[in-house]
Amino acid sequence: MVQVNGNYLKLKAGYLFPEIARRVKAFSEANPEAAIIRLGIGDVTEPLPQACRTAMKAAVDELGSREGFRGYGPEQGYPWLREAIAAHDFQARGCQVGAEEIFISDGSKCDSSNILDILGEGNRIAVTDPVYPVYVDSNVMAGRTGEADAQGQYGGLTYLPITAENGFSAPLPQGKVDLIYLCFPNNPTGAVASKAQLQQWVDYALANDALILFDAAYEAFIRDPELPHSIYEIEGARRCAIELRSFSKNAGFTGTRCAFTVVPKGLMGTAATGEQVELWGLWNRRQCTKFNGVSYIVQRGAEAVYSPQGQAEVKTLINFYMDNAAIIRRELSAAGLSVYGGEQAPYVWLKTPAGLDSWGFFDQLLGQAHVVGTPGSGFGAAGEGYFRLSAFNSRANVEEAMRRLRAL
Repeated sequence: MVQVNGNYLKLKAGYLFPEIARRVKAFSEANPEAAIIRLGIGDVTEPLPQACRTAMKAAVDELGSREGFRGYGPEQGYPWLREAIAAHDFQARGCQVGAEEIFISDGSKCDSSNILDILGEGNRIAVTDPVYPVYVDSNVMAGRTGEADAQGQYGGLTYLPITAENGFSAPLPQGKVDLIYLCFPNNPTGAVASKAQLQQWVDYALANDALILFDAAYEAFIRDPELPHSIYEIEGARRCAIELRSFSKNAGFTGTRCAFTVVPKGLMGTAATGEQVELWGLWNRRQCTKFNGVSYIVQRGAEAVYSPQGQAEVKTLINFYMDNAAIIRRELSAAGLSVYGGEQAPYVWLKTPAGLDSWGFFDQLLGQAHVVGTPGSGFGAAGEGYFRLSAFNSRANVEEAMRRLRAL
């Protein structure tokens, strides 16, 4: 009989969001009359920008002629999209990132897991707590951790707690680690990092020959002009950091799938022999072997994000969701809850009412208000007693959800 990957057996009972879906499904079947409002999973709700739709339709028509037809594209992404990204997202902010250092993919969630393909098994790994679950679960699946303890924390990982007491700013590891996962604006807490804070992380990584995996999927929601959007705005980051970005939330591409990862040339790792190896070449080989690229149609849609019309429409989308976040913050604060985030990110992180743990509050909201959120404990042990609400929904649903919550 074929053997299974035993590392999967170390995973907790269910990935957070499928477990939420299971509970909601059970409640919905038992209460078919309940009008459920979902502010849990961070999926967008508003239509794709017109500029992107127009570009995609034109791309479909191109493929309908022999002259315009395209088959397999470059695994790294089409040059015209990589050049647009480099110019608008990085060079315009003073970051020295070239088009050849950008790799187009079908999601930063995928890339945050796939990057482990090019990294050794003996790395000491640090994650924040709470944390986006994929960072931890993908390491468990790849055999990079031990078993989980009673709190759900895995042996072999260094957990860096982020709480209200430390301003949701992760402390530097006490000892040496090799691989650090950072996400700013943070999912799930909505916290952000200043240039000075990121400089501390870069300095630590350089001093300890560590690699930072910097997830900037929500950078477009930053409104404070003093806050960095990219790790490459920090001196020395090109020598110690890989950055993950996505079109999912800013341009509504959760259903069409397009993202990218930046791997600077000259960023080095160490082989078992002690030889220095460039990570760019390893990632390029990985993509060429295991990935056939994002569709031409979707990449044309992503390119349109950088047109004047696309930029205006994306800004409108971001403002819409951030106005939702402001409504959630205001109403929760008025209800007497302790509220964080929601000012530079589309997530609001709140302290659960006294006497309720994270899943207890989830059940209360679902059962009494018919509103779905995300239990903080699902993001890690330090998330217990907290709860995440997403600003990704219609204005009417957000306002109705807050009316119900205030009535509890």
